[in-house]
Amino acid sequence: MKNGLLWWLAVVAIVATLAGCSSSTRLPPEPVPATGGGTAPRNLGPLTGSLAHPKSRWTAVSWSELPGFNDDALHEAWAAMVTNCARPNAAIAPLCGEVRQMVLAEPEEQRQWMMSRLQPYRIEPVLGFSEGKLTSYYEPVFEASRLPTATFTIPLYRAPAGLVPKQPWFTRQEIDTLPQAQAALRGREIAWLADPIDMLMLHIQGSGRLHITEPDGTVHTVRVAFSATNEQPYHSVQNWLLSQGVTKVSLWPDDTKQWLAQNPQRQSQLLWSNPRYVFFREEALSEVDVDSGPVGAQGVPLTPGRSIAVDRESIPYGTPVWLASPGPAVPLAKLVVAQDTGTAIVGAVRADYFAGTGADAGRIAARMNQPLRLWALWPKQATSAAQ
Repeated sequence: MKNGLLWWLAVVAIVATLAGCSSSTRLPPEPVPATGGGTAPRNLGPLTGSLAHPKSRWTAVSWSELPGFNDDALHEAWAAMVTNCARPNAAIAPLCGEVRQMVLAEPEEQRQWMMSRLQPYRIEPVLGFSEGKLTSYYEPVFEASRLPTATFTIPLYRAPAGLVPKQPWFTRQEIDTLPQAQAALRGREIAWLADPIDMLMLHIQGSGRLHITEPDGTVHTVRVAFSATNEQPYHSVQNWLLSQGVTKVSLWPDDTKQWLAQNPQRQSQLLWSNPRYVFFREEALSEVDVDSGPVGAQGVPLTPGRSIAVDRESIPYGTPVWLASPGPAVPLAKLVVAQDTGTAIVGAVRADYFAGTGADAGRIAARMNQPLRLWALWPKQATSAAQ
């Protein structure tokens, strides 16, 4: 098993080093207008790295403070460490040659390298306690059709022409009801889904995979990645359900679908409770892409179980992080890398754990809402330079 994993890690190292990255999930890096009015990635420049952060206080600690540090299977995390070096922050960049060389090392060698080259810092709010909140997200997979059919009736759109970043566009309700909004989106359909909750889940997760049936009957898999939003505020559908007296929403979206099946006349109310609408772009999936997650806001592919979304005013993108959470859904103590963000991921000790792709990952993401502690692992030479 390990030989196969090491081979895969070596492939990832080469691809990540040569290819670089350019797209995103929920919040894209530096979007610029693209043909047709959507967003497209620009040539990403270097990321900054600093010990000064507006929303957090970093306190140097010993490695013995990190729960489970001697038990983590670090070779499983090294794919995220190598991918991180496709677009590292300025502090991590000088170590990337060594990170790549360590890809085939034994976990104990990787552990010793971390202890010699990195300094752990406990991350805390500027004022208050160090415990925060851990949630999770994933990449859903849905069946879709390139053309509308009697079954596939829910469109997934590319961004409309004339969409302006940070300028509010039509709300979700207006998109469904106003002729001028519908005219602006006509011809922008990527594919059609069968279930409105699946569409809403794609909007919330920010990316996903589609098994698309083409007009000639062939079926293939593509990724749909975040392109833009209508710049309307995000409102939680779960909170709306709770306000309606629904008591069981913990397994959302399954519970939401069940509620909707029992209350079909309220479908529009449920959907329109969240005015934010997300537009996508279609991406081909290569053999290497199949094993990776979507591209995060850092500009590199996410690694299942080893990438997290953070508030970048607390933790810079590209920072290795030790994550510890006692559960109850999933007890965790492991090395991860800060590679993404999201509109709800705000605060010093706040993270969203990328669980992976598909139904199993979705079940983990639906259950995870638990206490969290974080330690940034910062290069020692960058620490010296900052002092």
